Amino acid sequence: MVDIRQLRYFLAIAEARSISAAAVAVGVAQPSLSQHIQRMEEELGLKLVDRSPRGSLLTQEGHVLVEHARRICDSLDRCVADMRELGGVIRGKVGFGMPPSCSMVLSVPLAETVRLELPEVRLRAAEAMSGYIKNWIKDGTVDIGFLYDLTDAESLRATHVMNEELFFYSAPDAWPLQTPPGAPVALRDLQDLDMILTSRGLRQTIESYCQKHGVTLNVVIEMDAMTQIKELVARGSGYTIFAPVAAQDYVRRGELLRAPIVQPTMLRPVYLVSNPARVMTRACRSVEQVTLDVSRELVQRGIWEAQLV
Repeated sequence: MVDIRQLRYFLAIAEARSISAAAVAVGVAQPSLSQHIQRMEEELGLKLVDRSPRGSLLTQEGHVLVEHARRICDSLDRCVADMRELGGVIRGKVGFGMPPSCSMVLSVPLAETVRLELPEVRLRAAEAMSGYIKNWIKDGTVDIGFLYDLTDAESLRATHVMNEELFFYSAPDAWPLQTPPGAPVALRDLQDLDMILTSRGLRQTIESYCQKHGVTLNVVIEMDAMTQIKELVARGSGYTIFAPVAAQDYVRRGELLRAPIVQPTMLRPVYLVSNPARVMTRACRSVEQVTLDVSRELVQRGIWEAQLV
């Protein structure tokens, strides 16, 4: 059977694209390394590496093995590190993916709390649209992250943390309806307005509500950049729909005016997600718990406007 050492040797060849360079990297004689790969190929009954004067190239089967080998070796490394830390100081690196709206309210207090309560943990926060975060969690680029939509994420472990209500936003001097500025607006009343929305993420939630209630929005600009959308709306170039946390800076400065959406009220779920296929270290588990604690405190203090689940 193939063992972990052979997998590590195979990964070295895949990364170096040369058996001689891989031999130097792992500290094994080149003939010995070649024998390890030959034994793997014999045991599997498959050719994994094509050797040529230009180097060692993986076969199609070799590429498949690389993906599995990386996960296996990474899981073993995490397991060993976790066992060694038992009873000791919690340490390690944790990658965290945050959509822009979450990052605005959470990234700073979370980083400060992790630094205070878990001083040996190194938090790496990455901001991106939720679609990218979903893929990052699946491929291990980040360990945990926030998502708003679990479509195509059924294999991930998710904790439903809160629900955010969505609001309509306008420039204060460009209120488009007959109702008083800031008064509740029915979703149907937004059909004839020039809307500026993202192309994914929040857009999927909005479209889902629209389809259920027979509403078609007139989207004149699609832009996957939250700050630019807020700037366009503040300049009177259109209108948008956001969760409060995404636009509270512009509302606070008086550059945007918000109004509740009714008939129906639109809610967006917020999930904290990780990949159960990957070993979760003590550091990851600790950061996950700190994230839940900080998020709930922000909601309870009214800083993150949402309803806890």
